[in-house]
Amino acid sequence: MNKEDLNRALVALIEKKQELQKLTYDDARYDDVEEELHDLEDDFNDEYGAFLEAALEKVHTDLVSDTDVLLPTAYLPASTSATPSPKEGVWIDSEKYSGKEARLTLVPNPTRLVLTVGKAVQQEVWQA
Repeated sequence: MNKEDLNRALVALIEKKQELQKLTYDDARYDDVEEELHDLEDDFNDEYGAFLEAALEKVHTDLVSDTDVLLPTAYLPASTSATPSPKEGVWIDSEKYSGKEARLTLVPNPTRLVLTVGKAVQQEVWQA
């Protein structure tokens, strides 16, 4: 698996997601952009899903989480910026952070999983 190809595919997916979020439902391009996004998601999950799901399983185990691992595309942030907001990504239940809202986000440049706990804690928990 090529890390640069993974990162490029991740960036393209997030950028397409951003493009769709800027459109209103009545925009003539909305359906086409939405279809392009779904195709990119399917291709991304087909190409990198098994690799990323294994990484997510390991992170969930390390965090002592019994939350189900979702498809990698569920963990995407709203933008390609380096730090996701505390509300981006997928909520996970973690014994290490009991009673606090913890989220995992798949971010690019380089491709990695970032754990955000509340507004105070943000740490990289895996890197491709």
